[in-house]
Amino acid sequence: MQIKIDTTPYANLETDAIVSYVFDETDPIQGTLADIDKSSNGLLKKLSTGAEFSGKPLEMTLIHAPAGLKAARLLLVGAGKRDKFDVALLRKIAGAATRYLKARSVKKFAFLVRENDLSDNTAQAIVEGAITADFETDKYKSDKKPGKDIESISILGYSDANKSAGEKGLAKGQTIADAQNFARDLINEPSNKLTPKILADKAAAMAKEAGLAVEVLDEKKIAELKMGALLGVSQGGPEPPRMIVITYTPAGGAKAGAPVIGLVGKAVTFDTGGVSIKPADGMEKMKYDMAGGATMIGVMRALAVLKPSVKVICVVPATENVVGGRAQKPGDIQTAMSGKTIEVLNTDAEGRLILADGVHYAKQLGATHLVDAATLTGAIVVALASIHVGVFSGADQAWTDKLLASAKAVGEKMWQMPMDDEYREFIKGSFADIQNIGSGKGGGSITGAWFIREFAGDTPWIHLDIAGTAWNDDAKPWLAKGPTGVALRTLVNLVMSQS
Repeated sequence: MQIKIDTTPYANLETDAIVSYVFDETDPIQGTLADIDKSSNGLLKKLSTGAEFSGKPLEMTLIHAPAGLKAARLLLVGAGKRDKFDVALLRKIAGAATRYLKARSVKKFAFLVRENDLSDNTAQAIVEGAITADFETDKYKSDKKPGKDIESISILGYSDANKSAGEKGLAKGQTIADAQNFARDLINEPSNKLTPKILADKAAAMAKEAGLAVEVLDEKKIAELKMGALLGVSQGGPEPPRMIVITYTPAGGAKAGAPVIGLVGKAVTFDTGGVSIKPADGMEKMKYDMAGGATMIGVMRALAVLKPSVKVICVVPATENVVGGRAQKPGDIQTAMSGKTIEVLNTDAEGRLILADGVHYAKQLGATHLVDAATLTGAIVVALASIHVGVFSGADQAWTDKLLASAKAVGEKMWQMPMDDEYREFIKGSFADIQNIGSGKGGGSITGAWFIREFAGDTPWIHLDIAGTAWNDDAKPWLAKGPTGVALRTLVNLVMSQS
């Protein structure tokens, strides 16, 4: 799919459709839409005063052969109340329009930007919305329907004077959306097509193509480094674990005083729960238990193009968690790379185990500020459903505030959860230093975060629990069913804000 900024007057553009967004207000036909209305003998005003459209968010009204336009169709998309309009909604509008027209076999269309919204952020949001909406999860279907591909999108409304701003936003949006789709493609792979080794191979291939340094530790090196928490999770099955390390170093050196950012992602390529086995219902989705790792790999893909002036180290521990004769059992004690001992009370609380070694290793490699992402707990789904990412902070609230600001800037919903010291008592071990699940009732997402914090120590650290947001059980108007790539945009923004 090709996307470009086109300064052709919208009335003269020959295309399959033009998309315009409409606000929910007393008189929605204003500005450019008023000009279109005049050329169509007042059709738009007639529709707006009836029941055809009201401007409510993502409401669609398709007009064929609109008078005064060379385009074959005009698609009006509701944008809601003007005072609540932002780039996050614009991204959804662009995505919903893309999927709506794609379903109707439209090959090319144009998105008309309103005169007050011409900026690089606007173009970026439109591109991100369109590209992520174009992603489908039908890779393994043999009966793909032909003629459902969008070939090109033009973004209209920019003039020669502000075209460069639009092109800047377009390029950035394309980089970020392509990285998000790259992560989504990894997340969607079934476990027989994406073992820890295959994930490592794909990550290494991406890194080498992007010009990033990469190292993959095999099971022997992992054992040499005494990563007992990761090895404990992996020992139940025949697939050996991998520790993937991807490093971005600024070509001209890092900015003076800049942090070295460590991004750590959980990558359990399939999670049966181990001996503490999960219910069969819904277990097929556990291929997405490596979403945190895939997201971090996708972030690195974007950073290779965007080139921030800060060093970033990505660490992804990858393994399966399956049942076998050698699988770790409840009551087993493992020794993590840090030397801390862990009593494994539940083998289905495995993500925090592999993150323990991943976080510690990132610190050893020089990371001064950490963020980990993981589909960690069902408890976060109980707390926040599929709306917000759960955010958990270490002692440095300033670092967390920067992430929350980045989330707000890119339109990803995140909510900070409590980390009171009392919750730390829940994971105090009886027979080892700590235990991998809480002894109290409730607070499962918090005790999971506290477990990881034990290995972050005094290093500024953030944990993102994406268990409720990494997967769409049903398609959205702007996004296909399946993996979302959540948190990637926030993390890219966070890194760029430090450069």
